Amino acid sequence: MDRPLHIIRLLADGECHSGAAIAAHLGVSRTAVWKALRKVAEDLDLTIIAERGRGYRLPAPLELLDPQRILTALSPEAQAKIQRLEIYDNIDSTNSRLMREAAEGAPSGTLCLAERQTAGRGRLGRGWVSPFGANLYLSLLWRFPFGPTGMAGLSLAAGAAVADALRAAGADDIALKWPNDVLWQRRKLAGLLLEVAGEAHGPAYVIAGVGVNTHLEPDQGAAIDRPWVDLDQVLGRGTCSRNALAAGVAGALISAMERFAREGLTPFLAAWERYDLYRGEQVEVQWGRQRVRGTHLGLDAQGALRLDTGTGIETFQAGEVSLRPAGG
Repeated sequence: MDRPLHIIRLLADGECHSGAAIAAHLGVSRTAVWKALRKVAEDLDLTIIAERGRGYRLPAPLELLDPQRILTALSPEAQAKIQRLEIYDNIDSTNSRLMREAAEGAPSGTLCLAERQTAGRGRLGRGWVSPFGANLYLSLLWRFPFGPTGMAGLSLAAGAAVADALRAAGADDIALKWPNDVLWQRRKLAGLLLEVAGEAHGPAYVIAGVGVNTHLEPDQGAAIDRPWVDLDQVLGRGTCSRNALAAGVAGALISAMERFAREGLTPFLAAWERYDLYRGEQVEVQWGRQRVRGTHLGLDAQGALRLDTGTGIETFQAGEVSLRPAGG
């Protein structure tokens, strides 16, 4: 670990640490500590408070990711399926990292998390706000014996699994917006990005990326172009453990991948319908510059969105299609 990040781990408790104590711990000069603090504040976009006569502290404690705490919180069955657990302090994107590793032969069950992403990605090329030590940025590599066409509807199964995990963490009023947004009281709490690659007839693999807002400062959330919420607002600040949440989401995804490989989308449709926020409401479906309005009728057996346009029922597949409430 480089010196600036080591200092952040010392400050993660939210308490004030003197420059002399930090310097003694690291075996460096106080001047080196000051330079390292300036560097890490700039590189990671962190606020570090200097209190005259007392030392340095963060505005609030950070619960940093701990591989042992995550593994311990998983069920024995889920632990057995994780072949590799990677945690990065600073990375471009957990999905991008696993896409590169998957192409090089990384095993199914590789789990990647990060404290911060510099190029976090959502659907349709959108960025994902990814400040250091806040929120959950998690990706899972899973390999299937069949080809990409056999994965139709997998994003819906994963979405239902993440919704279950958030509900188990105490977040009531969870809902899903087709194809893969997780909402709380109509504000975005989490999102998924599934990327598939492989041979046409198999084998193939998926990188299932999940981003969950656990704590966002207002200035960080200002970069999000839609109503959002974080778990601090839903459950109370500091109530949700990032490590426990990581274990809950990872375990739910692993279970969903295994069941989908055996049974396909069918067993997940009932759960998706329970969470479906806009069923029966007027919505707008858009892809590119085209827009169609109608009544959301739910999903068909393949996970396609059914829309009553007034002149007939049309179906839409997930992908480049986006759903919004009518007039939204």
